[in-house]
Amino acid sequence: MNATVAIRRATTSDRAYVRELGRRVSGTSVSSMRPGDPELVAEAYDRLVDYVLTRDHAILIATDGDAPLGFVLVVFDLPEEVTLEEQAFVAYMAVDEGSRRRGVGGALLDAVEAIARDRGIPHVSLMVTEENEAARALYAGAGFATERRLLTKAL
Repeated sequence: MNATVAIRRATTSDRAYVRELGRRVSGTSVSSMRPGDPELVAEAYDRLVDYVLTRDHAILIATDGDAPLGFVLVVFDLPEEVTLEEQAFVAYMAVDEGSRRRGVGGALLDAVEAIARDRGIPHVSLMVTEENEAARALYAGAGFATERRLLTKAL
């Protein structure tokens, strides 16, 4: 059954939720090529949140009534690295495990696109690990396409 999903801008009172859920699911960002200590991965997530808060950003919260279902962190002043073209960069998105496959991720992405369009930003970009098949399917279904790949060689 799909959730009744509403999207709103986060307030400072949402920061604990954003940190807790993000830390809890941060392991989904880890590639099997670079397995990391879960606590260090969670700390890296905390540093990402701290970075986002210093930038031109938006934090959007997906809710069903008063219950939070997930969030997205978006940075607006991080230009594309090759062309320096303006973009909305999805720094992190997380959906509570019990709310996945119910339209929450798609609603968050739609909200990011609406903000980007309102701001006249021509692209929305993000990164995802190759192994996160569920997220890759969500992004592909939302119209995202691979622009470039990070290649890594284990030594």
